[in-house]
Amino acid sequence: MFRSRSKLPTSSHISSYDTYYQPRALEKHADSILALASVFWSISYYSSPFAIFYLYRKGYLSLSKVVPFSHYAGTLLLLLAGVACLRGIGRWTNPQYRQFITILEATHRNQSVENKRQLANYNFDFRSWPVDFHWEEPSSRKGSRGGPSRRGVALLRPEPLHRGTADTFLNRVKKLPCQITSYLVAHTLGRRMLYPGSVYLLQKALMPVLLQGQARLVEECNGRRAKLLACDGNEIDTMFVDRRGTAEPQGQKLVICCEGNAGFYEVGCVSTPLEAGYSVLGWNHPGFAGSTGVPFPQNEANAMDVVVQFAIHRLGFQPQDIVIYAWSIGGFTATWAAMFQGPVLLIRRTKDEIITTTVPEDIMSNRGNDLLLKLLQFRYPRVMVEEGLRASIRKGKKLLP
Repeated sequence: MFRSRSKLPTSSHISSYDTYYQPRALEKHADSILALASVFWSISYYSSPFAIFYLYRKGYLSLSKVVPFSHYAGTLLLLLAGVACLRGIGRWTNPQYRQFITILEATHRNQSVENKRQLANYNFDFRSWPVDFHWEEPSSRKGSRGGPSRRGVALLRPEPLHRGTADTFLNRVKKLPCQITSYLVAHTLGRRMLYPGSVYLLQKALMPVLLQGQARLVEECNGRRAKLLACDGNEIDTMFVDRRGTAEPQGQKLVICCEGNAGFYEVGCVSTPLEAGYSVLGWNHPGFAGSTGVPFPQNEANAMDVVVQFAIHRLGFQPQDIVIYAWSIGGFTATWAAMFQGPVLLIRRTKDEIITTTVPEDIMSNRGNDLLLKLLQFRYPRVMVEEGLRASIRKGKKLLP
């Protein structure tokens, strides 16, 4: 928990570390034990399939072996509960923590400007931060049938069938094993490989860096943190830096930054538009740092929707003054938010060794071709059938000159 720049001591001999909340001995040691237990639990969770297989091969999963183990586990849980109580006692005896709790409870009861200003002086578990913006808050969405429901915003439509094919019951049965396998892989190992930033152990290792980056945005850039509630119930952690009051004209433009699969707004691509003088709105993927949920495609689109609505209806930016800037997999949410039926410009380096799948000289292997083909197939599904796709691929060198 840290205080913002307005609360920092003015004495030059006091380091910035001294301005952080300093827990007393009881709270400090109890919190260290609970943090260590949390890390061990996370390691056990990810290694549980291998551990269960090993225990089964060794014959340790019998009832005679499981019952004593459950006794040990119950004793350990009671000890951890006692440690949590000791941490609570240590916090309650600390006047600084009691002052923080008083401000937090007052903000939950009444989210006035003064209460929010005082609460912004602290950094704490974001789950306790009050919601600043609700997805239904825009008046145009209240009672609207065309807006997003609690199931989510419009995301993808079914892939068009090729000419001469039909979605029969037999075809569905044939696809079922692959669909089940894909679902299991995507919801277990696949999601964590695609979005490693959602893994707890990685977040735990990066936490000091994230806190330092967040402190820099608040103290040096006057950033304002906010919690947005998406239509699926996920809470999205955002940071807004307002440059509209500066002399730089680009401060009237807002850049919404979409981070990569292991990126956080605290240390991500927000630094580029900040250095250029733009107003910036950064947000974390669902399941990243302060944001809740998991980064599945629908959840990502729901999060992007509430971020854009927040920028328009709460921050007061017009759509024509908003620029969406993305890095890596953040391009998914960026293209979803920016999609429209007008002209689209794709810029590709013809000798880009990063996004080719063969040698750099082979333009046909550049992934920009696939992006263009998908765009054409989406806009012209009746024209871009299988024969049309083959013809386009054969002329791939002319797709993106």
